Amino acid sequence: MGLRLLRAGEDHVLRMMAWFPDRESCQVWGGRDFRFPFTAQSFLADVRLAELPSYAMMKASDLYGFGQYYLRSGRCHLARLAVAPMHRGGGCGTWMIQHLMRLGTKELQVKECSLYVNTGNTAALALYERLGFERASHPEVNAESSSSYFMVNAEKVSSRT
Repeated sequence: MGLRLLRAGEDHVLRMMAWFPDRESCQVWGGRDFRFPFTAQSFLADVRLAELPSYAMMKASDLYGFGQYYLRSGRCHLARLAVAPMHRGGGCGTWMIQHLMRLGTKELQVKECSLYVNTGNTAALALYERLGFERASHPEVNAESSSSYFMVNAEKVSSRT
């Protein structure tokens, strides 16, 4: 496939702004607190690049995707996962998520991963289910949302990814 993950920088994040042309797409990806319309400054701030391990999926100099992870409720929580619109459906999302899971579980020294998915994002939901994620009750009080599912993957993360 020729893909690789690099630590994301401001230039990668700013290139992603075009992937989210409206409030709905922006908030499905970034959450309901992600500001829209955004400026370069607000987009960078809301992504929390300096606070969270952030990765750009690259092929040569082309940005194919972006994802983050952090420790949440004892799991490697995957966040702000996105594949460039022109590269969706070709297996890039699977590749990126598998690699982020491997990196995150190793760095955070945990065995499980979790994520949120918007209930209307059927393509992402199908991908996460193919990767072994299952809907679960959220372990944090008052964290449930009617617009998203909390999903957990407790399968052993493969070191061969």
